[in-house]
Amino acid sequence: MEFAHLQAFIAVAEQRSFSRAAGQLFLTQPAISKRIGGLEEELGSPLFDRIGHQVQLTEAGRALLPRARQLLLDREDSRRAIRNLSGQIAGQLSMGTSHHIGLHRLPAVLRRYTTAYPAVELDLQFMESEQVCHGVLHGDCELGVVTLPLVPPAELRFQPIWRDPLAIVIGTDHPLARASSATPETLLGYPAILPMRGTYTRELVEQAFAQACPDGLLRVKLATNNLETIKMMVSIGLGWSVLPQTLVDDELQTLQWSPLQLERQLGVVWHAGRTLSNAATAMLDSLQHNADPG
Repeated sequence: MEFAHLQAFIAVAEQRSFSRAAGQLFLTQPAISKRIGGLEEELGSPLFDRIGHQVQLTEAGRALLPRARQLLLDREDSRRAIRNLSGQIAGQLSMGTSHHIGLHRLPAVLRRYTTAYPAVELDLQFMESEQVCHGVLHGDCELGVVTLPLVPPAELRFQPIWRDPLAIVIGTDHPLARASSATPETLLGYPAILPMRGTYTRELVEQAFAQACPDGLLRVKLATNNLETIKMMVSIGLGWSVLPQTLVDDELQTLQWSPLQLERQLGVVWHAGRTLSNAATAMLDSLQHNADPG
């Protein structure tokens, strides 16, 4: 069973398209079809149902997919372990991070890291923290620098790096603008603009309100994961929100909320069952040297 065939199979399964899989792997569509055909012949079973333009996994394909992923991950883990023996800090380091962390937290770390280790080829991917964790779980990223989940998956190891205090913010012309504080009940009477459901920050906010006001319901008028967009919407009076204090400026007014202090943890995650490359270990050290004290 050739690894190239398995790689093509995984790409088609994830993209649900032979043409998109070909583009992802920089191959022609006939080359992808040939690899899938070879794998199906070797296994003696079709792996995909091809109905019109739809591509779906067969029962055999669904059984093979997790095993194929694990085989490729084991191969890469073995390569990494052998490369590490040289002691060199070089090669590709695949990292995922959120736009907010990439803009506001990582630049100083990356500047020092790339200066210290010029032989490392940094592959930095920007996506939501939840997608980064998914990528680390499935081997798409070796490290993730993210908003840490409230309950991290058991397969992930994590290290908090930065405290990220959050502020309740309103626009300067909001009905509560003359107030310096607000109760949870007061805030529930006004529309909110929050990150989308399923994000770690949204879970944190919902958990805080559930504890402070068990019978209340958040009135979420708009939901987006772009914090700069949330800031703009709040500044023009469309609702209140919860934003990192690092984003608060003269366009916003903060409200004190006495029941508790809202705070996210930003940090690094990696897979507990995989060998880290020397480049990844050096990045961990760089991040930890940049961590908030205490």
